[in-house]
Amino acid sequence: MEKTYKGWQEWETKSLQKEYTEPTRLLGDDGKLLAAGWARHNVFDYDRKAVKKEMRRKEWDFYQLSNGKYMVQISMANISLGGYASAVLVDLKNGKILSTGMGAFLGGKDKYVLPPKGDVPNTVDYTVGGAIFRTVTTETKRTLYFKKGDVECDFEMDILPDHENITTVLPFKGFPDRYFMTTKQNCMPVSGVFKTANAVYEFSKDDTFAVLDWGRVDTPYSLVWYWGNGSTYLTDEAGNKHLFGFEITWGIGDESNATETCIFYDGKAHKFGAVDVETFPKPDKYMEPWHFISEDGRFDLTMKPFYDHHSDTNVLVMRMHSHQVHGLWSGTVTLDDGTVLEIKDMYAFCEYVENRW
Repeated sequence: MEKTYKGWQEWETKSLQKEYTEPTRLLGDDGKLLAAGWARHNVFDYDRKAVKKEMRRKEWDFYQLSNGKYMVQISMANISLGGYASAVLVDLKNGKILSTGMGAFLGGKDKYVLPPKGDVPNTVDYTVGGAIFRTVTTETKRTLYFKKGDVECDFEMDILPDHENITTVLPFKGFPDRYFMTTKQNCMPVSGVFKTANAVYEFSKDDTFAVLDWGRVDTPYSLVWYWGNGSTYLTDEAGNKHLFGFEITWGIGDESNATETCIFYDGKAHKFGAVDVETFPKPDKYMEPWHFISEDGRFDLTMKPFYDHHSDTNVLVMRMHSHQVHGLWSGTVTLDDGTVLEIKDMYAFCEYVENRW
């Protein structure tokens, strides 16, 4: 295999990128993982009943949308021990959580079942602990509605024709029946409102974008990951606007079959190799510049942070500890045909997470 970049991470060979293009069964009758790799659409057939370690099964639909000033996170999850539906509004510029709403449940691993694929037409409509969570996905639109008490959210997202995403299945060495399967769908212009008891916050498709983080996983107890993501409009020399975005996740499981790293341009996925950050941010460098580079040099961006959305949920044997850092990104990315795109002060985020769950 070809030698490649050697720097702070000692890459010796280019990572493999096994792409799946046809429907593929995810789990065998014995619960063992049958497929590992990535796809431009979710072609992995997921049967939650085939999971043998049911209490380790976790399933979520997580939406994050932002215009760089305000961020909204709306999610629904079933983590077998229980679950929740929630909505959060964050003032990024002033570093404040403005409003939250949540409904939760305990037990009921087979209650509130979410769809087996996130990138095809589907409907989710549940009331969880008094919180309404409703999404309707068609070929060209998504609608997202949430209500709990004084918190009410109503959003609409556009989906480009033939919009590609990145769906990745990662195994865990030594755990043949464990896996981490996610779909990240970027570059969805979104409009709508987030209402609180005292204010209404409006969002426009001119400057607001949504990402869907869709997860169906069965993992070991402890996990660490990085997740970086962003979407924007780029204007070319002729004045034409193009939808651009990126997805970088790493540190989870065995990446020998694929990495969750991708550029999106006008709805098409451009796959590149493993990525890393130059300086490990823990414990006190989260607000210093983060320099990211991929093993093939196609992703070379630096984030200048302006807000660390830090959270630490510690309940009994479970802990979810996250630094989601928001900032302005600059540098270059390279498309599959060799076209180099200059990125200047693009709003995006990257988080570092340590979980026990």
